[in-house]
Amino acid sequence: MDPQSPEAAITGWLAAQQDAMIALLREMVDIDSGSYDKPGTDAVGAVAERFLSAHGIPVERLPQSRHGDCLRATVPVPEPSNAGGNIVLMGHRDTVFPAGEASRRPFTIRDGRAYGPGVADMKAGLVMNCFVLAAFARFGGGPAPLVGLFTGDEEIGSPEGRAVIEEEARHARAVFNSEPGRPTGNVVTGRKGGVFMLMRVAGKAAHSGGNFQEGISAIGELAQKIIAIHALTDPGRGITLNVGLVSGGQSVNTVAPWAEGQIDLRYVAPADRDDVMARIGAIVERAYVPGTEAELVIKGEFVPLAQSDAARRLFDLYVDSAAASGLHVEGEFTGGCADSGFTAGVGTPTICAVGPVGGKAHTADEFLQLDSLVPRAQSCARAILNLRRAGL
Repeated sequence: MDPQSPEAAITGWLAAQQDAMIALLREMVDIDSGSYDKPGTDAVGAVAERFLSAHGIPVERLPQSRHGDCLRATVPVPEPSNAGGNIVLMGHRDTVFPAGEASRRPFTIRDGRAYGPGVADMKAGLVMNCFVLAAFARFGGGPAPLVGLFTGDEEIGSPEGRAVIEEEARHARAVFNSEPGRPTGNVVTGRKGGVFMLMRVAGKAAHSGGNFQEGISAIGELAQKIIAIHALTDPGRGITLNVGLVSGGQSVNTVAPWAEGQIDLRYVAPADRDDVMARIGAIVERAYVPGTEAELVIKGEFVPLAQSDAARRLFDLYVDSAAASGLHVEGEFTGGCADSGFTAGVGTPTICAVGPVGGKAHTADEFLQLDSLVPRAQSCARAILNLRRAGL
């Protein structure tokens, strides 16, 4: 490698940034940013914006009404032409954890691993994106303008962020989604689609002792619907149904006038989505307990991530770039959903889970391998620098 090349300059600078990366990661992790905590999610965005601005990178804020605003950072290139589109580095700032989690479990380091809410999923990916953007802003070499997209509602299906993500992807030549690298060190080349739904059931209240016969139990109806919905699971086709949250009722001595359950559907084949949704709709419409009524509301939705021919070339390029950074990387399929499905869905070559390596996301044991921060950043930078080699 030419010691005067942008690749040498960028990867060399990144090699010296681990302590700075950890400091920025600590600051982000120690801020609560649940998907419904707009102030907290925007506070994490402010940390990223301050870092990027300090490196001369302009940041545009795209306001969102219910969830964290979307941030769009841009690193231009000297040539004004960009017929092939931008190169997008993408990540989300929201986590699944409740208010107060950051103070209960602040950022800590033990035995080469960092812990804390969202440390891997995906605040480390945000940090990596910030430093990769800063490196290109400092040394140049990008084959096209780089865009850093920082969204705020991925964990609930990106109800506001999806439109921003898809619009950005339509003008991109490649997307790197910095979800955490798998515990194996692999990246993700395929994901399931998912639909998150709320099922509401209405019944009729009555005293459970004095006039029981006048009541119509919404909880009884919900229980029957849950059994029927779970029976739609078909592991052989990659279809799973899970009612993960339930609530309802007025008091223990009242026939329940209302109940609701939240449904998680995962699928692989796009055609299965409509088939299963129609079956769920029929279950919701049917009254197992006479006199009850129900409705179904879609709260959020992901589309599957499938690997196109162009995405395969991007993956092969990333594998080579990772090898040059001292890493062995393969591709994996996962049942988890991500925003990468939206970018792939509009036809943009996409690779997912290129962020630093971590595991046990969404739990109190979530961890990040600190020694992966620098080489994963270098791998991403090398892939960007060599995009033309993959015909992208």
